Amino acid sequence: MVKFMIKLFSEFNPVTQAFLATLFTYLVTALGASLVFFFKKINKNIMDAMLGFAGGVMIAASFWSLLSPSIEMAENLQMNAWIVATIGFMLGGILLFIGDKIFDKLINNKNSKIKRCTLLVFSITLHNIPEGLAVGVAFGSLAYGLQGATLSAACLLALGIGLQNFPEGTVVSVPLRREGLSRKKAFWWGQLSAIVEPIAGVLGALLVLKVRYLLPFLLAFAAGAMIYVVVQELIPESQTNKKKELMALFTLVGFSIMMILDVALG
Repeated sequence: MVKFMIKLFSEFNPVTQAFLATLFTYLVTALGASLVFFFKKINKNIMDAMLGFAGGVMIAASFWSLLSPSIEMAENLQMNAWIVATIGFMLGGILLFIGDKIFDKLINNKNSKIKRCTLLVFSITLHNIPEGLAVGVAFGSLAYGLQGATLSAACLLALGIGLQNFPEGTVVSVPLRREGLSRKKAFWWGQLSAIVEPIAGVLGALLVLKVRYLLPFLLAFAAGAMIYVVVQELIPESQTNKKKELMALFTLVGFSIMMILDVALG
């Protein structure tokens, strides 16, 4: 049955694959958000360990599934690989940095409770856009059969993003519940924060299919955006734990597992 599903998935066109993969990452977010129906407060050690682990997964995925293929593809296309990778990588992080700053100013004078809730939902939603884009670009690149672009690498990237989406869904819904929202509303906003991923995934795949020379840049762009999310959100949050040394080990474990899977199957 599993082999049949894998064979069936491999026969879909890259855009459909991107949609299904990002639909998976969205559903994992919804699953994480659903914990609000069972708990009002999640054990901080568990949440921080999950965030640290997810940070490690995303760092590894950023290099082996995005940045390294970006460099290889740029070379195959006779482009200056280091310039393309650097510009794309930096722009990915800078875009999220600007988005964070603009949004923070827009809600600066609002009610503190509304601000906290809105900032929480928006920040996770904003960061989910490049994650969906990364998956879409990874699957869209399969259409060209370029070195470094493989179905297993694209699937592993989606898996890695899905792993970190589970705690993200919980991180949104549980605090909203503590702020006084009903369980249904907290879940609604928690799962809604990831609805942008399938949209961004399809757009990413379509962009790559239409403009081949955008591919190395978009891969590097997605890598930069993901690293920004990890450095700005996931790892700092996990390091607020009293057992921060242990949380750091979870980050190393996440990185190692993703590295092994990507190198072994990529």
